[in-house]
Amino acid sequence: MEKQRSDLHPDFVKKLQSGLTASGEELFQLILDQDSDFLLALLKNPQINEDHLITLLKRRDLPESLINSIYQKRKTSLSHRTILALIKNPATSGALVRNLLPQLRLFELLDLSFLPGATPDQKLAAERAILQRLPTTPLGNKITLARRGTTNIVAELLKEGHPQLFEACLGSPRLREAAIYQFLRGTTANAETISMIARHNRWNQRPNLRLAILKNPKTPEIWFTLWLPKMRRPILKQLSGCYRSNPGRKRLIDLELKKRSGSQS
Repeated sequence: MEKQRSDLHPDFVKKLQSGLTASGEELFQLILDQDSDFLLALLKNPQINEDHLITLLKRRDLPESLINSIYQKRKTSLSHRTILALIKNPATSGALVRNLLPQLRLFELLDLSFLPGATPDQKLAAERAILQRLPTTPLGNKITLARRGTTNIVAELLKEGHPQLFEACLGSPRLREAAIYQFLRGTTANAETISMIARHNRWNQRPNLRLAILKNPKTPEIWFTLWLPKMRRPILKQLSGCYRSNPGRKRLIDLELKKRSGSQS
């Protein structure tokens, strides 16, 4: 009701007429107006172009209804720049973001997942879109993602076990110990990737990872030779129990236990 009254006010009518006939240069000033009804009317100005829309979409105080109107009026002719500006605006609905995300490039999605002004839903949607593309992403791009990606992206890439990609994942500041632990308990781990973890300065001193490495039947014998002398007796007994079906490994562990016989752990 308030909108109907204001529409009839002479000052508003004059302002509206001015906006509808404004030049391209004048529009840059007019799109700073705080009245969302007036901004909606400006979309009908034949002089409004992509540069005006992108400038408008950089504002963080726009209502969702105005965002939806921009999309509906321009959806058949949206440029890539405008799509990106729409997605980055915090007022854009989750449904519209998900609808537009497939049109973004891989590293635009990555930038969005870290964008300070983006909402948590926008960041999560961008991350999910990246994860969906991983099966068809070239190795070089995956390596870049491993270095720059989110925690979940790096953890997913780690599972692939490709040596070059794996090394990049291990060096990522966003990789978490839990992801490596899960990898060591999975089927993808092999002698090469296990040794890469065991050699890595950031990860090789972590007790849980050392134990997971020594419990993995694919672990090269060298790590038993290097690490068993430094492990506590209760841990050695636990490892011995894990290798009942592997006489060679069990012998290595039992020999170390025998050296400790009669001594404190």
